[in-house]
Amino acid sequence: MVKKILILFFAFASLDLKSQEVIQRSIFSDHKAFKVGDVITIIVIEVSSAENNTERSTSRAGNITGSVSGSGALSFIPESGFSVGTGNEFKGQGSTSSRGTVKAKISAKVVGIDSAGNLVIEGKRKVSVNGDEQIIKIKGIVRPSDVNWDNSVFSYNIANAEIEFSGKGTIYRNQSPSWITRLLHWLF
Repeated sequence: MVKKILILFFAFASLDLKSQEVIQRSIFSDHKAFKVGDVITIIVIEVSSAENNTERSTSRAGNITGSVSGSGALSFIPESGFSVGTGNEFKGQGSTSSRGTVKAKISAKVVGIDSAGNLVIEGKRKVSVNGDEQIIKIKGIVRPSDVNWDNSVFSYNIANAEIEFSGKGTIYRNQSPSWITRLLHWLF
């Protein structure tokens, strides 16, 4: 009897239980992404704001004065004076401001599970309309406890989030200056 108990104890102790296998689900619970290959919905809500103001002021002044007069054998030199002055002043200021809001929904795939049991996710969506493409890429790490009941997670709950929006086509080409304009700005 003791021998059987010891064998069972060592058998259970030697099992390599991974974090996704340890999670127990009820037959009444919703299916949530917990293992590699599962798909999860990311609700991207990003609001960013940055502002920078700079003001600088410098000034410098210098003045040299002197006088010359003759005495004794040099008395024929009339008394004269001279003065040289310099000045430099600079005042400058600048400011920059940037604000952005992004809202989107994208599906991502669980591509791995880290040692802490967190889900490593990656996703990409490409939408083409009339020759214009919009590409959304996302990757990061999600805690299983942050996965909502409907198998979704908000982007602000993603650790090490990399969210990239890019595009190709007529609209995106018209948003940047032409090469002639860029050349003229570079020259002048």
